Amino acid sequence: MGRFREKKLNAVPWNEKQPITSAIVANVEDQRTDQRRWRLLDERGRQTWHYLQSEEEVKSWPQSTADKYFLGLPTGLPTLPRAVTPLASVDNALSYFSNLQLPPGNWGCEYGGPLFLLPGLVITWYVTNTPVPDHISIEIRRYLFARQNLADGGWGLHIEGESSVFGTAMNYVVLRLLGASEEDERLVKARNKLHELGGAVNGPHWAKFWLSVLGCMEWDAVNPVPPELWLLPDWVPIAPWRWWIHMRQVFLPMSYIASKGFKFPPNTLTRQLREEIYTQPYQSVEFASHRNSISLTDNYHPKTTLLNTLNGFLVKIWYPYLRTNYLRARAEEWAFELIRREDENTGYSNLGPVNAPMNLLACYIHDGPDSVSVQRHRQHMHDFLWIKDEGMLMNGTDGVQTWDTAFAIQAVAAAGLAEDPKWKPMLTKALEFLDDQQIREDCREQDISYRQRRKGAWAFSTREQGYTVSDCTSEALKSVILLQDLAGFPKLVSDDRLKDAIDTLLTMQNASGGFASYEPIRGSQYMEYLNAAEVFGRIMIEYDYPECTTAVVTALSMFTRRHDPLYRKKEIETVIEKAVGWILDDQRPDGSWYGSWGICFTYAGMFALESLAAVGHTYSNDERVRLGCKFFLERQMDDGGWGETYRSCTTGIYSQHDKSQVVQTCWVIIALLEAEYPNREPLERAVRMVMSRQKEDGRWDQEAIEGVFNKIIPRDRFAIFTPAGPTDVLIETRPRPDHEPGKPRGTSKARSLMLWKVIGYQLRQKAMWASHLHHSPGEVASNVNGMTVRTVHNRFLSPSANQADNDFLEASVHCRIGRWGLALVTCRGTNPLSELTV
Repeated sequence: MGRFREKKLNAVPWNEKQPITSAIVANVEDQRTDQRRWRLLDERGRQTWHYLQSEEEVKSWPQSTADKYFLGLPTGLPTLPRAVTPLASVDNALSYFSNLQLPPGNWGCEYGGPLFLLPGLVITWYVTNTPVPDHISIEIRRYLFARQNLADGGWGLHIEGESSVFGTAMNYVVLRLLGASEEDERLVKARNKLHELGGAVNGPHWAKFWLSVLGCMEWDAVNPVPPELWLLPDWVPIAPWRWWIHMRQVFLPMSYIASKGFKFPPNTLTRQLREEIYTQPYQSVEFASHRNSISLTDNYHPKTTLLNTLNGFLVKIWYPYLRTNYLRARAEEWAFELIRREDENTGYSNLGPVNAPMNLLACYIHDGPDSVSVQRHRQHMHDFLWIKDEGMLMNGTDGVQTWDTAFAIQAVAAAGLAEDPKWKPMLTKALEFLDDQQIREDCREQDISYRQRRKGAWAFSTREQGYTVSDCTSEALKSVILLQDLAGFPKLVSDDRLKDAIDTLLTMQNASGGFASYEPIRGSQYMEYLNAAEVFGRIMIEYDYPECTTAVVTALSMFTRRHDPLYRKKEIETVIEKAVGWILDDQRPDGSWYGSWGICFTYAGMFALESLAAVGHTYSNDERVRLGCKFFLERQMDDGGWGETYRSCTTGIYSQHDKSQVVQTCWVIIALLEAEYPNREPLERAVRMVMSRQKEDGRWDQEAIEGVFNKIIPRDRFAIFTPAGPTDVLIETRPRPDHEPGKPRGTSKARSLMLWKVIGYQLRQKAMWASHLHHSPGEVASNVNGMTVRTVHNRFLSPSANQADNDFLEASVHCRIGRWGLALVTCRGTNPLSELTV
């Protein structure tokens, strides 16, 4: 451990001096930093946490309301009058939410949940001799101990998961590398659980990879990932360019590192770890016999016979007999060139927190420990770290800045409040942020890097990260149009740049009519037979998603209807028609849709019904819409709400939560309003439930996980995806006298997130409301932990239940899952349900 902390890294975004004694609790095993010293720095969307060392620094850089919120400290915001009407609830919610905006105009949030991210980072720090400041190691230790399963001492794949070898072995190793004692009773318990599961030899592929890098496992135990795959011609059906982008960018550096056979030289600590994580002496383990060993709790996606056969061929024939040194060197050279291009195209931000540490290690091997590339990577590792009341975790991306900002704009605009002087400064800053974050150019030689067109697109987090995402581009585009169409807002994004966004979206439709996330589908679903990850499903290629498809449909509709009805008109009409056709085909016989970025049937059903409503399919004229509404209504809970667990994503069958969830209730309300469901009673019950849970300061408490990805990984903030991140929902209504029931509407939004998102919906008569979930201080440990996800936003019109009333109210719900909470409820128009009280 001495070498781990001895050197000082020259270019890190925080002060590396030793924390002063008064700032840290004395007991080594229960250390924590002084939470009042943490500050979030947001530089054009790049978010890094800093720990201040002196009282002078503390005084010169005061802690912001957002800092306090994220850390679970008292925010100092006032207690607001209890809202007894939707309009008052909206005002309270937006008052709270506006105080969390960051200086560049965006909002920040925790995006956690997975427990397999920190190990890759910490092991990379260790083997590259990267100094880890005490305040970082202390808070990572604190977080992992807070997330330890109390019953058996282990850790799962994610914060709500049962203990597994992957989670337990890797997080045990992290704690030991960061200074925790093997005699700590919590680690003794974890070690017992790991041995009960068969020890580290029963870990999945990624665990064995990282343990081999650390020198705590032999490479013989790791199934092969040959870099020669990157030399395959593009026409080959399994060529890597056809893989899903996350698989490409993870297995690329993994193949380079494995081919180099990198192994950290053994020292006292790693020798100790060798004896701690196995059930027998290290020297007696026959690692080659454990290539396919895996615990049942880790084996979510068992390797196929085909993959096992190919692995056997590579290990027994290709490597020892057919692989020449020339071919190996050429493959490694080309793999590293692609790694270098990934670094260049993302400004060293990289796609995500799995490939970023791997790219750092690859550069360390290739360029040397003192190279510019290594220093740049070391700096950007901190972009993924997030501090909260439980400690420091690693976010699922370098943030959700663009995503959250777009939905915040949409929610307020849909509520009819965008021109309110009270909120215009906040929205102007948000618009300036989206203007700054639009990607202005394609990647250099993008075809060589297998990159999708990105000119005019928006990424999930920042422009620098630079990956096109279909729904992020769609939601940002809609947000810009909404504000720039209003008087008093600057026209920052030109017509040409808006058209660039449209041009990019039109390149992303699949042959099926649906839309995927980062790029169109490039390979066959048969590629899943080669899925070697074992713990994730549906990861080898892109897939069509109701969420992404809806976002694009609504963005194209808004652009044509509100901005330029002639630009590529026929192409846009064709794209929308095909997309809606795919959504109809994707519906299950019971009326549901399966969601991939939020939980699960609730999330996807909201988007699907929104898309159908946008082209005139409603409850009154379409049996499939009625079937979709029936699916939801049959699952309404006694208190008027809805609640679905992440297990729906893993089983493919709706799994009811034991308690209704505010976020998912909002999603269903949006779905029913979009569908123009005629019976007001279930909607009123749901609205009352949501309003009843609003807190005195305008927020909502974080509840259970709302997001997920790869069928099994819940996230907090879009929570992709789970609790422990921001959550907000904004709902607002306003008259739409130009709307005729059953006719296409042209505005709507959706998407949960990674994650989650903003939801917009319309309620036709008395009350519209919105809510923003919040993870309240002091309740992190007792609530579901993890992540927040993205926001979902929908807008829709619903005909009056009373046909004598010809007015229509438009409501928008902004729901973002994460650590901060906010709700907005407002009514406008004739006979609003403003008298509805709670």
